[in-house]
Amino acid sequence: MSMFRNRSRAMGWQFLSALTVLVLADCPTAFAQKESKTESDVLFESSFSADDPRWTFSDPTAWRRSEEGWLSLHQKVSSYVPSHRSPTHVALLGDVQAGNFSMDVSIRSTHADYGHRDVCLYFGYQGPDKFYYVHLGKVADEHCNQIFIVNEFDRTKISTRSNEGTPWDEEWHHVRMERDVESGEIRVYFDDMTTPTMRAVDKTFLTGQFGLGSFDDTADFDNLLIRSGIK
Repeated sequence: MSMFRNRSRAMGWQFLSALTVLVLADCPTAFAQKESKTESDVLFESSFSADDPRWTFSDPTAWRRSEEGWLSLHQKVSSYVPSHRSPTHVALLGDVQAGNFSMDVSIRSTHADYGHRDVCLYFGYQGPDKFYYVHLGKVADEHCNQIFIVNEFDRTKISTRSNEGTPWDEEWHHVRMERDVESGEIRVYFDDMTTPTMRAVDKTFLTGQFGLGSFDDTADFDNLLIRSGIK
């Protein structure tokens, strides 16, 4: 499995145990999981209630499991310096890869408001210089609130559609990603699960790992559910 490089270890990668896989628990901050699912299509399900060694972190000091029971990216500055222009905060999930998938998660941005206030979701992760990510930023521009690919080069926008920005506030929000590798279509939903806020089409990486994080801000994550196939 790919790991993350610390500035103090030029080519070294560091693992950190954190967070356990549990069935989604009732939580006032979590979105309601009322959609039908079968045991066979659930790839990963966690409410971050305990440690799980399958998670690794670009900068372990920036992450912690909160007393309330969610995963908290609490530190803005990261010691991780990527080789190419790309996010500095990545919590990477090991042992779970998929081509076609849907991924649901509750997210709360905890950073002060500004134009590039952001949260990132990672998928198709091949390594630190080959992956996709969704940048959920407050005000959309060419480098904010888009879908990107990192492929041995600085992040490149692949969105064919986005909105004016992700309306981060102090509340929890439900975010969903979907991917169909046969068509190459990637869709992102924010609170409204009927109309995508972003779309892209790309077939560069057909499978890979998943992750949570931010380009350079702070956020909380809860009730993560990854399923094979598309709804």
